[in-house]
Amino acid sequence: SHCPNIGECWTHGTATLMLMGDVCTRACRFCAVDTGNANGWLDPDEPLAAANAVRLMKLQYVVLTSVDRDDLPLGGASHYAECIRAIKATNTKTMVEALTPDFQGDENAIRVVIDSELDVFSHNIETVRRLTPVVRDPRATYDQSLKVLTSAKRAGAELTKSGLMLGLGETEDELRQTMLDLLEHQVDLLTLGQYLRPTKNHLVVERWVPPDDFEKYREWGLQYGFREVS
Repeated sequence: SHCPNIGECWTHGTATLMLMGDVCTRACRFCAVDTGNANGWLDPDEPLAAANAVRLMKLQYVVLTSVDRDDLPLGGASHYAECIRAIKATNTKTMVEALTPDFQGDENAIRVVIDSELDVFSHNIETVRRLTPVVRDPRATYDQSLKVLTSAKRAGAELTKSGLMLGLGETEDELRQTMLDLLEHQVDLLTLGQYLRPTKNHLVVERWVPPDDFEKYREWGLQYGFREVS
């Protein structure tokens, strides 16, 4: 997925593993992952492979993310849960964050993931309301993402988290409103990052956000009530 931050993560004993293949059923305009239909295919050995990878890398914290799999029952939530349980079974001190797709808003799918003993449930809202139809796949709506995060809390998630990309053309007032929307939907943790264009076929960077502005936005988030903003 062309992540530019891989080195920084590894130096802190953290890594992100992408589950359920490398073909996504969605086509968000910021993402470099291929779009298509995997026709229900899953690797049955992936839970064990994920657990072994975490053990070999001696990870203190692992983020499990995935492509969207609208072709699977519950969007692949059961597979997510199997991977989390496998990791926890052999890496008892490792914290596991599940950075999930929206599962089409299916509360049963969200509950399956929550029940797997994860430490943090994460789902990224990605951008402000106005830009969502431009930035994300039409099936990934702003309100559905908020619903997913609320459903996770209702299902028993101790910590919920969401992320925003900056530099896509959002205004500061829109950023403030998105922060407030997330807090209204019981989100505990927030991440803010600079949007980086993966290829010339993706959305252009409208603004390079200076470090001082990131610090200002972090202070906003903490003042509004997030437990952590990074």
